[in-house]
Amino acid sequence: MRLPLFAVSLCLVIASFVHPQPAQGQATPQAPPAPKPISLPMKAEAALPNGTITIDYSAPSMRGRNIFGGLVPYGEVWRTGANAATTLKTTSALQIGDLNVPAGTYTLYSLPTADGWTLIVNKQTGQWGTVYDKVQDLGRVPMSTGSNAVPVETFVIDFEKTTGSATELHLKWANVDASVQVTAVK
Repeated sequence: MRLPLFAVSLCLVIASFVHPQPAQGQATPQAPPAPKPISLPMKAEAALPNGTITIDYSAPSMRGRNIFGGLVPYGEVWRTGANAATTLKTTSALQIGDLNVPAGTYTLYSLPTADGWTLIVNKQTGQWGTVYDKVQDLGRVPMSTGSNAVPVETFVIDFEKTTGSATELHLKWANVDASVQVTAVK
C-alpha cells in the first residue's frame, strides 16, 4: 500500500520535531552556560618556614548595601564570606592570637559587634556557611579592628606583614579591617 504524498510529508514534518537535525553547516545548539555565582570563590595563602596556610572562601560584594550592623548583624555568628563555609587549612600548628591550632582543616566564622570582632575556629568542615555548631568550636580569638581608608566593595581575606614564621590575618569589607596575629609553631 502506498501512502499519499501529503501523508509522507506530514510524517517527515513530525519526525523533524521529534528528532530535529541542524541544517547542513550549522552547529548543534548548546545549552547556555551556567550563570557565574555572585560571590566568587577566592583563596588567601601564606607560606611560612614551618608550613603553609590556605583559606578558601567566597567573596560577597557590598552592591550598595549596609554591611556590618545591617546585612551582617552585630552580635551574630557570621560565615565570614558567602556560600559554603570558609575553610582554613594549615600544614603546621599555628598560634592564632592566643589560640593553639593543630595542623589540619577547620572552618572560620566570625562574630562582629559594634565594639570589636571575634574570630571563631571551628572543627566541623564541609558544611554550608550558615551551618554553625558551637559545640565544634576549637576556640575563639579577639581581633583588632580598624578602618579601611576607602570602603572595600568585595570582601577580602588576606595575609599581611609576613616576616619569619609570623603573619597577620585580615578580614576586610566595607569600612572594617579586622585582624589577628598568626604564628607557625614547631
